[in-house]
Amino acid sequence: MQYDKPWLTVDAQVDRLLEQNLQVDDRARARLVLEAIGYYRLIGYLYPYRVFEEHVDADGEIHRRASGVFRPGTTLAHAEEIIDFDRELRLLFLDGLERIEVALRMRLGYVLGRISAFAYEDPDNFIESFSMPSPDPGEPSKHAQWLRGVRERQADSDEWFVRHFRRKYDDRMPVWALTEILELGQLSVLYRAMRREDAEEVAAAFGIPTKAMMGSWLASLSYVRNLAAHQARLFNRRLLYTPPRPKLGQIPVLDHLRDSDDRKFSTYNALAVVAYLMRSIDPSVNWSATAAELLRRFPTSFALTVESLGAPAYWEQLELWRS
Repeated sequence: MQYDKPWLTVDAQVDRLLEQNLQVDDRARARLVLEAIGYYRLIGYLYPYRVFEEHVDADGEIHRRASGVFRPGTTLAHAEEIIDFDRELRLLFLDGLERIEVALRMRLGYVLGRISAFAYEDPDNFIESFSMPSPDPGEPSKHAQWLRGVRERQADSDEWFVRHFRRKYDDRMPVWALTEILELGQLSVLYRAMRREDAEEVAAAFGIPTKAMMGSWLASLSYVRNLAAHQARLFNRRLLYTPPRPKLGQIPVLDHLRDSDDRKFSTYNALAVVAYLMRSIDPSVNWSATAAELLRRFPTSFALTVESLGAPAYWEQLELWRS
């Protein structure tokens, strides 16, 4: 099917929202909101307010799908409240993930540096699947590809200490300095490539029982960080790469994540993992208390509760969110 909907002026977009049963008390305010964030971002936040209809497919399965109109009582203010909440949620995630990334840089540089200053250059320091030659002729190993990305990162860096190593040491940097310029995605790849005993030493410093769990958490948190850094909506999002939930009893304060399968892909799942990691990094920051305060200010309405994020109704009783 070819897309044939016309371009609309901002005033026509306001009219379209009115046609869809959105209550707009101040047309000038609606124009300002649309000019600030755009039509599709606005209706994305209002998706839970749609009237949903049941649809039976060819196999007789019943599905619910959103109609083209909003439920009675849906207002522009509902959207603005969610947008403001989501902005604070992104900033909260970025704050926590920054602290996790910095702590990870230190720990990786510390553990690998004990092997040698340039441990990251030696394929023997990593698992075979990372260091072995690629089966495709002419394709470099995963280690070589990672190193190429690291070299590009070095070349683009304007940090004073990078210039120092470039000028005095032929651009070779010890791993404890190199990790300072790596992005979370590069750190995540490096971690998953480490030998098990080295990786589990790093994991233990964060209170994580296994290499596999920490590797998966880092990969998913890197994904969440990219969403937040690019101003993507975190509210009402089903995460494609979600932190795997620990087995019952493995990390008791996170046992509640297994209460519901729907929670597995929720934003709350990632929020809980960050709160847990922050405990081992710097408990004095009390990031979880800040997160709890934000959850208390969730814009509850006739269509939404904090459970829309994946949080359990009893979340305030959990040890994870208590100061």
